[in-house]
Amino acid sequence: MYPNTPNPSNSGQNPFMIQKEDEIDLKVLLFNYLQYWVLILACMFIGVLGAFLFNRYATNIFKVESSILVVDDKPSLGTDLFESSGLGMLQGKSNIENEIGIIKSFSLAEEAVTELNLNVQYYKEGFVSTSQIYEKLPIHVTVDWNQSQLVGGKFRLEVLNEDSFELSIENDEFRIFNPKDPYYKILPEDETTLSKSVYSFGEEIQGENFTFTINQIAALPGDIVLFNLVDTPSLALKYREELAVAPINKQASILSLSLETPVRRLGEDYINKLMEMYLARELDEKNRASENTVRFINEQLSGISDSLRFSENKLQQYRTENKVFNLSEEGSVVFERLQELEKEKGEAEIKLKYYKVLKDYLASDQSGEMMAPSVMGVTDPLLNSLVQAYSELQADQVRLSANFTDINPSVRENATRVQNIKKQLQENVSSALGNTENLITDLNGQIRMLEVDINSLPETERNLIGIQRQFTINENIYVYLLQKKAEAEITKAANMPKNSILDFAKSGQLPVAPKRSLNLLIGLILGLILPIGFITIKDFLNTKIEDPKELENQIKVPLIGMIGRNNSEDNIPVMNNPRSSVTESFRSLRADMSYLSPHRDNLTILFTSSISGEGKTFVSINVASVYALMGKKTLLIGLDLRKPKIAEDFGLVNDKGMSTCLSSDISWRDVVKPTGHKDMDVILSGPIPPNPAELLLQDKFGEIIKEIKAEYDVVIFDCPPVGLVSETKELFGFADISFFVFRQGYSMKGNSQILNNLVEKGGVSKIYGILNDVHIDKGYGYGYGYGYGYGYGNNSYGYHEEVQLPWWKRALRRK
Repeated sequence: MYPNTPNPSNSGQNPFMIQKEDEIDLKVLLFNYLQYWVLILACMFIGVLGAFLFNRYATNIFKVESSILVVDDKPSLGTDLFESSGLGMLQGKSNIENEIGIIKSFSLAEEAVTELNLNVQYYKEGFVSTSQIYEKLPIHVTVDWNQSQLVGGKFRLEVLNEDSFELSIENDEFRIFNPKDPYYKILPEDETTLSKSVYSFGEEIQGENFTFTINQIAALPGDIVLFNLVDTPSLALKYREELAVAPINKQASILSLSLETPVRRLGEDYINKLMEMYLARELDEKNRASENTVRFINEQLSGISDSLRFSENKLQQYRTENKVFNLSEEGSVVFERLQELEKEKGEAEIKLKYYKVLKDYLASDQSGEMMAPSVMGVTDPLLNSLVQAYSELQADQVRLSANFTDINPSVRENATRVQNIKKQLQENVSSALGNTENLITDLNGQIRMLEVDINSLPETERNLIGIQRQFTINENIYVYLLQKKAEAEITKAANMPKNSILDFAKSGQLPVAPKRSLNLLIGLILGLILPIGFITIKDFLNTKIEDPKELENQIKVPLIGMIGRNNSEDNIPVMNNPRSSVTESFRSLRADMSYLSPHRDNLTILFTSSISGEGKTFVSINVASVYALMGKKTLLIGLDLRKPKIAEDFGLVNDKGMSTCLSSDISWRDVVKPTGHKDMDVILSGPIPPNPAELLLQDKFGEIIKEIKAEYDVVIFDCPPVGLVSETKELFGFADISFFVFRQGYSMKGNSQILNNLVEKGGVSKIYGILNDVHIDKGYGYGYGYGYGYGYGNNSYGYHEEVQLPWWKRALRRK
């Protein structure tokens, strides 16, 4: 225990040593932000203003929409058996998903962009931004895309007169497009330059990696037009990404196509052209089967026509030479029967050739439309349905492979279907080949039997039958092929896309972006959140003590009082400005002393802090002054032997003091100096000694204090910072009440642990906290006497007279 430490039973165990629970006072939190209300309102105004300006000058984006009816594929005869079987040989196709993939394919977008000729984009300058021109173009740029071109950057054209213009480079972000490698562009090695600045309309403009011609349409002198070149692959990729395709609902087979664009007419034209190319591609795939059939028939006709011509000439020559024109009745009967058999045999041979072509087609894995069996006279319903299904699956596979990789689930699933139905088709074709060959063999047998009857006829008639027989065979086959060719061409002419356009592209009247109301709301919210976030982060990162409530929660002793900021240059406002709010806070602290140490005629009070500059000397002087004003004989002792300050505030010379008494035989009464105020004396710290700690630890110091307490009512110790020196810990035992001074906006939050350690580990009792220089309002209801006083302050209904410093001095003090 420290020397002369009062008995704990007399002084009383500190009743305030209780564990405080952390809690969030919402009212305090609210008023902590409300003190920055001007900043928050300014940020909200700036946020709303920014959103308004963005809405005012942002480019309007419109949504263009259209719809397509997709006809679901119905299973043909035979294919439904595979779909419904548990063998999984042919599962139902996801027709909607496939059509979405086709519509969003790169190849289809490339065809649409090529048809619309969108490779040159024109712009006009606005007050803040530029906008694209699509209709009523003032100029037209013709580009030779068979040569390398500069794409990406912008050219600036200013019309000088009807015949000439000035051309310059507005944006030099160019890439080189090479038609031999259209999907990869490279950066130019050198900066892009023009050979001259003034050109004539219609003149070919050439440079390194660019060649184009600008033609006059409706440009006037002074008009400024910006334009840039865009290659077709880049445009196709752009529109492919921007196009949205989706069913209108899960049950419907209607697809909705939508595109958001700043140019409504351009969006409408692109979607309409895309739908047109989509239906044209579907029709081309359907016509391919008929074209293949016509090609096969033409190949057969080219061979049979020569035979027909030869047999016709031979028949005519034989009749002329032998003067035989008609057969006898018996010959006519035999010839008619033979003619029927030969016709059947010719048709069977045509079917046999078709089966062989179909077999070779399946064996070679060709990707193209197959000839329809029905056109070739094949009436087998299963074979017809299998060929139709196989052709459609192959077409789907081609389209899917053009848009997705081979590992895509849709591609792999469709490939499995193709292989399954191909296997069934090969088995069916092999069976049909065998049946047809058996039919031809049977027909040949019947023909040979009739040839026996022909041999019994006269030689002239027999020869005529042979020649006429050959002619009839060729004629029947020729007529049959012509008939099938006509049927294939009629089928081709009658082909129509199975899908159809329900609604052509139409743009909405109101823009979908910018969303003006939402942007204003976002601007308002950001204007509210950003300053609040800044304040929160600033408070979180702030290591200084500012909030009295937070300090009270951190220390394990009561925060007994708060001293307001002294707005005057006088450090003794209690004596020189008795009606100030600072003086009233010291009176409030004096009133609290009677509760902290009741029934004592003599009172010894100690003031210390964690570091220098927290205002312990200021508080010590003014507490001594407030006791002197009430007639108490008061002595202020400066015990900070290392860095004394009291002498300056009273205008005294620190030539002698406590260090003088402790280091010599001089009596303490000889170093007492009057302060100039009634009932208030002071013992200065004296000259700075080489061993201040050892001086204060002498028994002589305790004897001096004992004598002082006998002569003075109130003794005030102005001690050195306990966080910096060690001797202060020895001085707590001489005080009846000790105060640990914190300074708002100056003391570190970690300094509260120094006070807690004094209580928990140092055994210091009857010690309390004081918050000095309170000037930051951190919440509702604190004021200067938070918790214990009456909240006197600047807005306190005229109870106090405040001395205001000039604004520039106040600013320097805040810094």
